[in-house]
Amino acid sequence: MGTVILLALTGLGLAALYFLVASGLSLVFGLADVLNFAHGLFLGVGAYGTWWAAGNLPGAGPDGFGFVLAVAFGVAAGTLVAILVELVLIRPLYSRTIEQVLVTVGLSLAGVALLQATWGADARTFPRPDWTRQVTGILGAQVPNGGLLLIVAAVLVLGAILAFLRWTRYGLVIRAGVENREMVTALGIDVRKAFTLVFAIGGAAAALAGALGGVYFGTVSPGQGGSLLIFAFIVVVIGGMGSVIGSAYAAVVVGLVQQFVNYYGTSGLGDICVVGLLAVVLLLRPQGIAGKVATA
Repeated sequence: MGTVILLALTGLGLAALYFLVASGLSLVFGLADVLNFAHGLFLGVGAYGTWWAAGNLPGAGPDGFGFVLAVAFGVAAGTLVAILVELVLIRPLYSRTIEQVLVTVGLSLAGVALLQATWGADARTFPRPDWTRQVTGILGAQVPNGGLLLIVAAVLVLGAILAFLRWTRYGLVIRAGVENREMVTALGIDVRKAFTLVFAIGGAAAALAGALGGVYFGTVSPGQGGSLLIFAFIVVVIGGMGSVIGSAYAAVVVGLVQQFVNYYGTSGLGDICVVGLLAVVLLLRPQGIAGKVATA
């Protein structure tokens, strides 16, 4: 029983990490129709920004409020990069899908190369609080605190995004834009500001994933964002493009499948099962778990 509880909670921790990356992807595609393959760059900037701040920023450090300050710096850096990417590279290319893909793929590769050139290709030990290295007993299972931290963070981010979308003016604009962008534009609402805001939210969530992912894995490396981005895209497709709730459901399914299958099967089999699940969803329900059927 303890093993099942441990696998379930560590799977939820992995799901939380996927959701933090996928939530921004889902919002950006739902509103702006942009498949942002450079989203992993925001994660990498957040991870390395936190890592750098913990050792160099006055007041920041690996413990207590210093770690919170380091994470805040990393999130701010990732958010700033996301805003710059939208303003400089993506905004001139709206409605030009092929060019968007080429630019974001190129930026993703260039971002990894830049991180490697700056801090090297080898993984670096991530400065994490001592309590995240410890475990907590839950129903007979010794669960790593790093995974529990990710779960709490993902729940808070999900709640914050849903509250923002439901109860703020820009949230209503974003929801309306996801449903019918042409009508929102026809009403005289400047959706370009909403595009920038969505990129900022997505960049902040991805940067937070990078910072807390460093706590979860214990290291940070230039290619970490790209590897997580693959599963984040799978989560977005399974959950339904443009649906934050769908991404949350799909992240839970993907995280649990990976953990249980990799443990009871062979290593790597869980990843194959996730890809198989993606294929099944595309065949039987191509709009995803919470997506809407496209109408002519």
